[in-house]
Amino acid sequence: MKKVGIIGGAGYTGGEAIRLLINHLGVDLAWVQSGSNAGNPLIDVHTDLVGDTDLRFVAEPTSEVDVLFICSGHGEARKWLKINELPAETKIIDLSQDFRLRNSSQLDERRFVYGLPELNREQIRQADSIANPGCFATCLQLGMLPLAAAGVLTDDINVCATTGSTGAGQKPTASTHFSWRANNVSTYKEFEHQHLLEIGEAIESLQPSWEGQIDFVPVRGTFTRGIFASIWTRCELPEERLKEIYRDFYRDAAFTIVVDRAPDLKQVVNTNKCLVHVARHGDNVLIISTIDNLLKGASGQAVQNMNLMLGLPEKMGLTLKASAF
Repeated sequence: MKKVGIIGGAGYTGGEAIRLLINHLGVDLAWVQSGSNAGNPLIDVHTDLVGDTDLRFVAEPTSEVDVLFICSGHGEARKWLKINELPAETKIIDLSQDFRLRNSSQLDERRFVYGLPELNREQIRQADSIANPGCFATCLQLGMLPLAAAGVLTDDINVCATTGSTGAGQKPTASTHFSWRANNVSTYKEFEHQHLLEIGEAIESLQPSWEGQIDFVPVRGTFTRGIFASIWTRCELPEERLKEIYRDFYRDAAFTIVVDRAPDLKQVVNTNKCLVHVARHGDNVLIISTIDNLLKGASGQAVQNMNLMLGLPEKMGLTLKASAF
């Protein structure tokens, strides 16, 4: 039985990782670190886990593990790894943005592989370190990449995508606390969201000739979890050919499913699925892509990557238990 540990286990992604790993038949969750909660039971923070675990948060790792999940904030993973030496055989899955881009993917002897299984499955199987993709990046790439892989992107890509409040993290801010977010809709980081960089690198890897841009307007939703993205671009291909491209691209995907009807957000919440729908509207192809931001967009995808790295069935441990949200 492989042993796993979690750095930064008190936040939303840490909590989802705990929920998945304590029920995973292929691994044993050895410890969960949290500097601010050290000594406290996990159930004091993740109250829905009552009856499921007796673990307490630790201030520092208490034993070596086979797989380390880092669920700390952006910038913290690189700092932690710089001052904590790990055995070379310990596999790392980092959920921050610290190692996602090509120019930041190296740390000493480790090279972090970009952990989108639908793009890099075989590289993930051989990797010792994974940079888990961002939640928006996962949802949008799964909507766009089949077109890039077929070499048929010819124009700019337009995106409007709405995300739940958990995407902003656990600590309330002026634009995320309940009294402001409830019954309200707003945009943010228009045309300059940080996930555009990793999306651009993925598209370039599949269709280097594409010279367009991605015009992305993120929207804060009034719900707690999930991302619902509408993506459109000009395309001359007939609808049946477009559907064929998507079905072929995702033929062997464990969790990404091409659907005939436009999906609803509720179909993916509390699952590791991405549902993708493609249709023509005049000169445009419209792609709807939707995921749970905390699962396929974060911790669920991290466990999926762990399964691939350890040679376990890709879907193992991802028959999901609903969380408290």
